[in-house]
Amino acid sequence: MPPEQPRPLLDVRDLTVSYGGLRALVGVSLSVPEGCVVALLGANGAGKTTTLRAITGLARPSAGAIEFDGVRIDGRRASQIARMGVLHVPEGRGIFPSLTVRANLEMSRQLVGGGDDLVDQGIERFPALGRRVEQLAGTLSGGEQQMLALARVLIARPRLVLLDEISMGLAPMIVAQLFDEVKAMAAAGVTILLVEQYVNAALELADYVYVLDKGRMVDVGEPADLQEDGVLASYLGS
Repeated sequence: MPPEQPRPLLDVRDLTVSYGGLRALVGVSLSVPEGCVVALLGANGAGKTTTLRAITGLARPSAGAIEFDGVRIDGRRASQIARMGVLHVPEGRGIFPSLTVRANLEMSRQLVGGGDDLVDQGIERFPALGRRVEQLAGTLSGGEQQMLALARVLIARPRLVLLDEISMGLAPMIVAQLFDEVKAMAAAGVTILLVEQYVNAALELADYVYVLDKGRMVDVGEPADLQEDGVLASYLGS
């Protein structure tokens, strides 16, 4: 762990994940300090998505340990981990396409047992959703679906948010709007672990950066240090 980090809210130690005998992650360790934004970067196939899936209970580690707020969560069901405040926006949207926008938000409200005003708050954060509250989520544009995914996370009052390529396939203007919301989450004290193809945008947000290559962690540090040392260019290209 880099020096002088705050207390880790998430602590991953020596994580190994295999698919059909093929090791996707080998001995991966990382810490996400409470109240910080950590970027997990690497080329395609490096193991970034697998890392997030293991943390949220969607992939079962074959070795290692995952602790959230000092409690072991590896081996727990994804629904249990979500109720602890660990929420995941997966690659390719995190919505229920056959439900309306309102129903999607209502499901998140029920997760935390809040009042109906939470649904209204989610809509207010993304005015485009307010015009489509009774529309099926699967019929929204790609950008609107990602807005809905973020709104679902926001109203569930998360302690840790895992974001996997929220910019994928979206126009730059929509990406900028989404990242403004991520910045607002971070400013409000939400802890974030971010996987992102827009490296510069990720570096602007991140307090710390981990670099994965072929399933192994190869470096960690503050964004400026890794850029200065040429580490990011070595593994991600210019």
